[in-house]
Amino acid sequence: MKRIAILGSTGSIGQSALAVVDAHPDRLQVVALAAGENAELLGAQIARYRPRVAAMASGEAIDRLKQNGAATSGELGVGRDGLVAIASHADVDLVLCASSGTDGLEAVLAAIEHHKTVAIANKEVLVMAGGIVTEAARRNGVTILPVDSEHNAIHQCLHGRNVSELKRVILTASGGPFRGRSSSELAAVTAQDALKHPTWRMGRKITIDSATLMNKGLEVIEAHWLFGVRADHIDVVIHPQSIVHSMIELTDGSIIAQLGATDMRLPIQYAFSHPDRWTAPLPSLDLTRAGRLDFDAPDTYAFPCLRLAYRALEAARSLPVVLNAANEVAVARFLDGRIGFTAIAEVIERTMDAHRTAEVPTLAGVRAVDRWAREYSQEIARGVELKV
Repeated sequence: MKRIAILGSTGSIGQSALAVVDAHPDRLQVVALAAGENAELLGAQIARYRPRVAAMASGEAIDRLKQNGAATSGELGVGRDGLVAIASHADVDLVLCASSGTDGLEAVLAAIEHHKTVAIANKEVLVMAGGIVTEAARRNGVTILPVDSEHNAIHQCLHGRNVSELKRVILTASGGPFRGRSSSELAAVTAQDALKHPTWRMGRKITIDSATLMNKGLEVIEAHWLFGVRADHIDVVIHPQSIVHSMIELTDGSIIAQLGATDMRLPIQYAFSHPDRWTAPLPSLDLTRAGRLDFDAPDTYAFPCLRLAYRALEAARSLPVVLNAANEVAVARFLDGRIGFTAIAEVIERTMDAHRTAEVPTLAGVRAVDRWAREYSQEIARGVELKV
């Protein structure tokens, strides 16, 4: 029996993770749950799974949770401190970090310091502090398991192989809802347009990142830290069918791919079961019905966010922190209808241009750069706001 803590239990990944728990009640037990502001859904989850501890983003959310009658056998935590308490709880074996944004960073480090296995579905943790997190994992002998379908696929392809055999990592991208459009055609698209992802059902922010290809750029940075590969050994290909989740090329030119249904329960279950494999309550992939599989080069002129992510990784040091923070600010402004779609990349690039890179060996240093980038990008975003 593996005892699980889920950070971000009310989001799409968190709900899929609980579906995996439902499929394997004899192997998985929910010990702790954390959510943002959705007190109603967390209350229902607490009633069903009876976790020992729970946490929410704010005191107001906790008050709503209590008003709904939700109760655990332990304390109800608040904010980052609540996440840390859950991630380091003595009864937890594995922590799934599926919380959005940067609040999960301290919790992941706390889990590692307490020797918990960590499954990461949160891109910001490794993009902002990949060096700090992976060094902590190495020092404590902790395994970091990727939950993103692409990195999970690479992890599966590498299973049992010597890393010296790896020549190249190939990340696949669906291309999002605007695949094939030119830069001029993207100028007038709306948030409603961008939220119509052709393949995956995800949260609002990650869906916009998929539309700009920033999601794939963040995954390039993640792949560097997860698998120890340089930027020039990580390629991205557009694969609209989303059947090949990612590939590796070995030193002899052989390419190994992982294929599967577009369902996040599969990579989540693999992270929960690792190093074993369990049966899954999902239909097998029918290749005869899948039809053709297409692969194209990404258009980094129309979608410059991918190019900016490569630039951040190659510069290393503090620039990935700036990239992530400016992107979060710009995406939030776009979702609010205050800036245009193409302005997202503009805000990010201008913030990166203004930043003087520096080493960030501590969490405090990461947070300081993050604050600067958010403040600066807010100023840039105000200067490119749409005229309503």
